[in-house]
Amino acid sequence: MTTPPVLFLSHGAPPLADDARWTAELARWSADFDTPKNILMVSAHWEDAPVTVSPTQRKVPLTYDFWGFPQHYYEVQYDAPLAPELASEVSGLLKAKGVDVQRDETRGLDHGAYVPLVEMYPDADVPVLQMSMPTLDPHQLVELGRALAPLRDQGTLIVGSGFTTHNLRWFNPRAGADSTPPTASSEFDHWAAETVAAGDVDSLERMLELAPAGHEAHPRTEHWAPLYIAMGAAEASGATQRDVAVDGFWFGLSKRSWQFS
Repeated sequence: MTTPPVLFLSHGAPPLADDARWTAELARWSADFDTPKNILMVSAHWEDAPVTVSPTQRKVPLTYDFWGFPQHYYEVQYDAPLAPELASEVSGLLKAKGVDVQRDETRGLDHGAYVPLVEMYPDADVPVLQMSMPTLDPHQLVELGRALAPLRDQGTLIVGSGFTTHNLRWFNPRAGADSTPPTASSEFDHWAAETVAAGDVDSLERMLELAPAGHEAHPRTEHWAPLYIAMGAAEASGATQRDVAVDGFWFGLSKRSWQFS
């Protein structure tokens, strides 16, 4: 098995799974590298301190953490194997850095985790562990990613799941999925592409200060924050190649996603 890359993907709302282009992009993406031993998912939709990991003792239902959608979105299943070994490895690496880790044996994968995984690993045959973000502080999240970097050498695919721009006021279904994005969304997307390509972690940490329309693109930064963990893990594990795996816009929101290897 080759060393897995580190990913940051824009996971979207549940209806993004109905977008044939996006689902094909994710399927092609996961086919481009070897199937990992297991997957560590960090989703924008789980903030909990201290660091908390998903169940390892018994399987529990998915977390349908959204409201007002048609019933079929609440019937999606993703029965991936549990990852108790990965949970122990995460705990060991973080505790060595003075970071406490606890387990929540009741919380299933949320849509930031299972929606993309359904497309990338539809057979649900790769063990998955989800980990919470204990803070939105950029530097702390980068350091958390750095601490997790050794997992790559053990065959773990580390995935930060958020969205490159996430202002739901821009979301306009009547305009169509391929409509021209707001100027602010395009400008932020361009800045993000250049800054990630340069590996400029310091500037990424100062996104709200430096990025054009940063506060508009992310009125709250939880969908940007998983990128910090991905960048930290990539940098600390020597990943110098930064490839755009998905780009373009969906109802005005940038779905730009990166692979670090």
